Amino acid sequence: MEEAVAGAVAVLRSAVERDWGGVRAGRCEWSCRETAQHIAQDLIVYAGRLAGRVQDTYRPFDVVVDDSTDNARVLQLIEAGGVLLTATIRVTPPRARAYHPRPYYSANPEGFAALAVGEVLLHTHDIAEGLNLAYEPPAELAEFVLTRMFPHIQPGPEHWPTLLWATGRGELPGRAPVTEWDWYNNLVLPTDRLTLEGLTPAAAADLRLGGDGGYDWVADGPYDGTREAAGMLVKAYEAGVHRPEWGVFVLVRREDGKAVGGMGFHGAPDEEGRAEVGYDLAASARGQGYATEALRALSEWALARDDLKSLVATIDHDNPASQRVVARAGFRRATVEEERTVNEERDATEQGLRLYVLTREA
Repeated sequence: MEEAVAGAVAVLRSAVERDWGGVRAGRCEWSCRETAQHIAQDLIVYAGRLAGRVQDTYRPFDVVVDDSTDNARVLQLIEAGGVLLTATIRVTPPRARAYHPRPYYSANPEGFAALAVGEVLLHTHDIAEGLNLAYEPPAELAEFVLTRMFPHIQPGPEHWPTLLWATGRGELPGRAPVTEWDWYNNLVLPTDRLTLEGLTPAAAADLRLGGDGGYDWVADGPYDGTREAAGMLVKAYEAGVHRPEWGVFVLVRREDGKAVGGMGFHGAPDEEGRAEVGYDLAASARGQGYATEALRALSEWALARDDLKSLVATIDHDNPASQRVVARAGFRRATVEEERTVNEERDATEQGLRLYVLTREA
């Protein structure tokens, strides 16, 4: 955050004596002055939402800049907003969430950081374009925004041009121009005892490499299956086929904030409207009903969508505990014909597993 704000202010400070109000900011509808005020407003309002744990559209204050305020003082307001938001993020528990409308109505501290960095980078670009100033932020800042706010966008050869393209501000060879876009906060599904948090590509990459993905795990977690699923998510992201809502979710225990396992889909629904679900728990978290509780919530969410008709789960013959989980979650043992159809689509190493099915009620 500090680096993004410092870089923006350094570039814009070189043009504080110019008329920002009479110049349009790049492709924005706002003037350079209005755009700079918008940056400051976002930083301060984000800090207020996060500090107050605001859960709806209500915000207790707004930021109004007097017309007599000169450009230099607007930059000071941006700096102050950056300090406020940075401090708020540092003292806010990582699992806390507050209101942001895109697209699932909440963001955690890291999400607000990515949103704010994105606002600073992109709108500084807009102002710099309007004032004909050279501006290119560090590549790692653009990557930070992309891997958290644009999980559905395939990485390009360079992060900054990819972010500009993804937000309709530039071109990328081999890709069609972007005319509509939005931020994408990860999906979160609450249950009585758990929170299912959608895994971002950044967190998945860390888990794949042996890290914690930004989660506080129980002592024996994460289990190997969660790391393998994270690796599959990263591959899908790099290939441009990752669909965040059909990805991996970390199961976080609400009573203590500990991550106890992972659950998710093997991909988006196929042409038949079918998706496969899988899960694992750290050994210390098993036998307490967590998997059943999470699977019920995830299945309910998925089957409420128009693009899904059925969920399937494949389980080893010698895993009765997992078989009981899917049964308690409402899955039924597949018919011989259903099992044969699915096995025909698998390689030999996957065949012979027991298939369970959950379909949408008529």
